Amino acid sequence: MLALELISDVLQPLKPTDTVSKALERLNEFKVFQLPLVSGTKFLGMLSEEELQIAKDPSISIANFPFNLIKAFVREDTHVFDVIKIINEMKLSTVPVLDAQQKYLGCFSVIQMVSIFAETSSIKEPGGILVLGISNRDNSMSHMAQIVESDNAQIISSHVRSFADSTRMEVTLKINRTELSSLIAAFERYGYEVIASYNHVPFDDGNSARYDSFMNYLNV
Repeated sequence: MLALELISDVLQPLKPTDTVSKALERLNEFKVFQLPLVSGTKFLGMLSEEELQIAKDPSISIANFPFNLIKAFVREDTHVFDVIKIINEMKLSTVPVLDAQQKYLGCFSVIQMVSIFAETSSIKEPGGILVLGISNRDNSMSHMAQIVESDNAQIISSHVRSFADSTRMEVTLKINRTELSSLIAAFERYGYEVIASYNHVPFDDGNSARYDSFMNYLNV
């Protein structure tokens, strides 16, 4: 999925002629902390709620106050994974999208992006989740897939988390079934550390509550 596919028609940018009070109302309406400032199709930067609150006169136009603008945006062909990285690094709630000629194409909010991403990914697919601890030298997705498939299951999606100054990694596997006992046993036989499992149904050791909490987090 690319940034261009995430653009929302609902979220409108600010204009230099808008007043401070109108800009604050727009931020409150969309439940975001920044909005793009655009003149025609020229992207000027991102204006934050914090900056707008500095202006003592809410009737003044944005153009008549020396606001500090956030120079953050993504290209239309930026992959969603790189979009997420930029959102995290820049602490954005809204993401402007520009074309190769720096023309403003539109924007989207983080909440809208999560909603779209959840609808088009494996997040909403039913199944169980395994979190494995491995060494980065043992990161063989083909071997993990072989273990899962030998137990008549399939990996729907996967995520790898690395840690600074460490050779350890966490691999999260979404499996297309909820009963995970035999898979847990299989991974442990092959020397994998099973850190956590979600929707593990044979006995209730708190996994059910953790699974519900995990899924609620993904649906924020």
